[in-house]
Amino acid sequence: MPTDADDARCLSATVCLSLRNGPWRGAALLGLSEPAFGHSPITSGGAEQLTAVLGLGIFGLVWLAYVTGARRVAPHWPQALSFHSTMVVSFLTIWGPLDHWAQSSAAAHMVQHMMFMVVIAPLWVLSRPLPQLAAGSGRLLTRLWQPMLKLVQHPVYMAYIHGGMIWFWHIPQFYRLALENPWWHLVEHGCFLATAGLFWWSVLKCPRRTVGWALLALLLTLMHTGFLGAMLTFAQSPLYGAGRSLQDQQLAGLIMWVLGAIPYLLGSGWIGWRMYQQLQRRW
Repeated sequence: MPTDADDARCLSATVCLSLRNGPWRGAALLGLSEPAFGHSPITSGGAEQLTAVLGLGIFGLVWLAYVTGARRVAPHWPQALSFHSTMVVSFLTIWGPLDHWAQSSAAAHMVQHMMFMVVIAPLWVLSRPLPQLAAGSGRLLTRLWQPMLKLVQHPVYMAYIHGGMIWFWHIPQFYRLALENPWWHLVEHGCFLATAGLFWWSVLKCPRRTVGWALLALLLTLMHTGFLGAMLTFAQSPLYGAGRSLQDQQLAGLIMWVLGAIPYLLGSGWIGWRMYQQLQRRW
């Protein structure tokens, strides 16, 4: 049976062949290589294939609803570009090479988590897709998000819920459960995307009356994710099984601690600027 090292050598060979054959042909070869897809609906089997098909089906239906709705409620071109770009990034994050590497690397797994929480979720919020999704789904999706829109009026509560999901899925037992069981892996991804989307909606779309709470929610999230990243970085032994290297875990912690902090800092700066403008108007 092929090992992770064999997969890595296979991927390296594919990359070299790609470079020799030119960029376009090489991209096609890289895309067709088996390690290029994690939990693939084509090459996987059993529960992995079922969860991949289910996830891909939900993904496709959401994209189709947006495209259909955009014909009825035309979005501004920057919002449409943002939505479609986010969907492409989402596809590559969930079904691309990163997901394959995340099965054996804590650092790659952390990159995938950070993509969900601080890249895909805020970009999705900034694209403002709800009018198009509502128009394209026959109001079906509207019934799902109406209760959630009431929750996003409370940024700190959203920070609590999102933070709870982050810590829960980084507890060693549940972390390993998501790696070993494809259904729980699907649930884990759903938890990160859903709670991160609600969190970023509550802070990026906050009205004037909750702008202070939005800043507090961002700073709270920045602190506790940084603390979790520091715990992983300075741990003296692997927390997620003896088969995973300590150096890989430390790199994962640095990714969360340092790189993961950048979007929260940018968001805090933007919210702080809004507060400063409000104070100027009062003066």
